[in-house]
Amino acid sequence: MSVIRQDDFISSVADALQFISYYHPIDFVQGVHEAYLKEQNPAAKDAMAQILINSRMSAEGRRPICQDTGIVTVFVKVGMNVTWDATMSVTDMINEGVRRAYTHPDNVLRASILADPAGKRQNTKDNTPAVIHYEIVEGDEVDVQIAAKGGGSENKSKMVMLNPSDSIVDWVVKTVPTMGAGWCPPGMLGLGIGGTAEKAAVLAKESLMDSIDIHELRERGPQNRVEELRLEIMDAVNALGIGAQGLGGLTTVLDVKIKDYPTHAASLPVCMIPNCAATRHTHFTLNGNGPAILTPPSLEDWPQVTAEVGANTRRVNLDGITPEEVATWKVGETVLLNGKMLTGRDAAHKRMIEMLNRGEDLPVDLKGRFIYYVGPVDPVRDEVVGPAGPTTATRMDKFTRQILDQTGLLGMIGKSERGPVAIEAIRDYKAVYLMAVGGAAYLVSKAIVGAKVLAFEEMGMEAIYEFEVKDMPVTVAVDVNGESVHNTGPAKWKEIIARSA
Repeated sequence: MSVIRQDDFISSVADALQFISYYHPIDFVQGVHEAYLKEQNPAAKDAMAQILINSRMSAEGRRPICQDTGIVTVFVKVGMNVTWDATMSVTDMINEGVRRAYTHPDNVLRASILADPAGKRQNTKDNTPAVIHYEIVEGDEVDVQIAAKGGGSENKSKMVMLNPSDSIVDWVVKTVPTMGAGWCPPGMLGLGIGGTAEKAAVLAKESLMDSIDIHELRERGPQNRVEELRLEIMDAVNALGIGAQGLGGLTTVLDVKIKDYPTHAASLPVCMIPNCAATRHTHFTLNGNGPAILTPPSLEDWPQVTAEVGANTRRVNLDGITPEEVATWKVGETVLLNGKMLTGRDAAHKRMIEMLNRGEDLPVDLKGRFIYYVGPVDPVRDEVVGPAGPTTATRMDKFTRQILDQTGLLGMIGKSERGPVAIEAIRDYKAVYLMAVGGAAYLVSKAIVGAKVLAFEEMGMEAIYEFEVKDMPVTVAVDVNGESVHNTGPAKWKEIIARSA
């Protein structure tokens, strides 16, 4: 019989969340690097280079891989012989660990959790509560798997109740393109099959805790139907040509994970949850001998990758940018941004629209400016700003036409694709949309040399900032004519892959 002390459990949770905020699992780093080496699309290859460089920088600087430091998900298996030296419940201990991790002064993590989700949506300020799944098992240990799941990938989760005779592979191939690039590929797909609706969802999430091992499976060959499905789905999804960040390319998924459970004879529940390029999870076991000890990976485990400035890269000054200059930018080319830009995401856009509808002046002048869809991490030590990668741009689509029409905004920066409504507005107002790489937040923050809040300070990370940037790399994703790289890129590479099959 083991005795688990309250302080040991809390500190283990807190340490694990700090650990995964800046250390990618090495199997993920290796998976991205392998995909990088074989990628033939320069834009996708550059995106993976940024992800790998950002990963190493985060490990060295011990700062978050992504500005979205996630909603905490915990799978806890408690041995039946375990006793607790504690005054708090296990749930309260986990949430205390989350609180300590996300408010750690040396590495403050972004608080993204909102209470009253259908109402006031007030930030809990410390990223609590976690989502916790319990299982009582044999033994005298407490086994903990813990992850921090970003909203961009979580929002792309899909679920279906198939007929027993339906093809799971066909459903996945049909569904993945509808997810867009907001889940920041390349990453993993987790599938839960069977049980009931809620069981399938939990299985899918739990499957993402496993290491990338698809290459070992391919070498030895599948030994059951689940392993066959993993290979079939991975090959079929990569054949879609979606590629890194949705730019088109050879690799969209690095691995496919599946957990299944017995189900009703009339049912085939399937849930699919993607893991993004900021894959964050770890595993520890407590047996009464003190807190968990997490061994940092060696920096030698990261590949030496550099981001090259290509011949078609142009350096621009946002402080003197004109519509005529923007009109010369071509879809897919790399632009290095310099000068001052504004920031604003969901809450800021909603408030600006409300002010415009009331005929009020906005607190900032958007005419001729660029706005970056970002909610940065708070800075520590001598940082100008914490990790500040892009958020999913499609969430701003419904605001785009009115903002462009009534403010004269010239450009937008975010991650992933824009939808038809936004693309039409961008074309009509001769604006431009630029894509920054999701999953490279610490790297992006190093291009930010100045930051100050201009409006809506009470919104925290949702406030409107003014950033001054130096050589911030972005890709022209939608040009003034309404051409989108997220439409043309995957279509091109799907055809290339099909021809080479």
